[in-house]
Amino acid sequence: MYERIRKQLESLLRPSEVTARGTCSGDEHVPEFEPHRHIRLLTFNIQVGINTASYRHYLTRSWQHLLPNRKRIENLDRIAALLRNYDVVALQECDGGSLRSGYINQVQYLAEAAGIPYWYQQLNRNLGQLAQHSNGLLSRYKAISVEEHKLPGLIPGRGAIVARYGAAEDPLVLVMMHLSLSKAAQQRQLGFIQELISDYEHVVLMGDLNNHADQLLTNTPLKHANLIPLPDTAHSFPSWRPERALDHILVSPSLEIRRSEVVSFPVSDHLPVAMDIKLPSGYLQTF
Repeated sequence: MYERIRKQLESLLRPSEVTARGTCSGDEHVPEFEPHRHIRLLTFNIQVGINTASYRHYLTRSWQHLLPNRKRIENLDRIAALLRNYDVVALQECDGGSLRSGYINQVQYLAEAAGIPYWYQQLNRNLGQLAQHSNGLLSRYKAISVEEHKLPGLIPGRGAIVARYGAAEDPLVLVMMHLSLSKAAQQRQLGFIQELISDYEHVVLMGDLNNHADQLLTNTPLKHANLIPLPDTAHSFPSWRPERALDHILVSPSLEIRRSEVVSFPVSDHLPVAMDIKLPSGYLQTF
């Protein structure tokens, strides 16, 4: 297993000035985009594979954030079965391969189990063998570039993955992120993201943003981005009694929303959020 992973890591897609963790299976495995005429997106905070079904589980199952648990693989397999239905997936709270995950890179595991050829792991907080806090990107389509960015904040450990698809001169830009809890940190982080996307027309922001859409799009630098959110009723947290809309897919007006929903799939403390989008005219030939 470790030799296979080593060989895969040698052939990583490496964005400039960052260490990438990902692989691809070859262009022959990439499906044609044109028959689909849309892209199915999903964002999911998987809580390192821990099944949380009540607030008391934060205490009684807290040991699973430090130690391995045989049910974690069962949960990952359930998540992988869901991911097979989507084209591009943003993952938050993944483990990159430490004691608690049985030294399994959860981003890689989910990509392979779901049959998704391209994956990318962003390691945001490295606690050695104790934990490898990571974001993840899974994609059925080959990006023209993938970059990772550390987000500003008083406490390090938050990050964003930026993937560009289609035409280099006018790309579809997908940004996957996990924001801090504090409003002050969110302001700085979203200011950073706004600078990253300001020059692009076709943008998707995905992830656990730890705030409601009305706050994100009116009281932060994102108010200048003209992004379209899911309905206010798209509550994703907590998974057992959703009351707050913390997980989002925000898109530019140039991207037609075909469908959006919170997926009833309570295996984490967050529910996944899904959206189908249609690309602008001219992009059907570039994927």
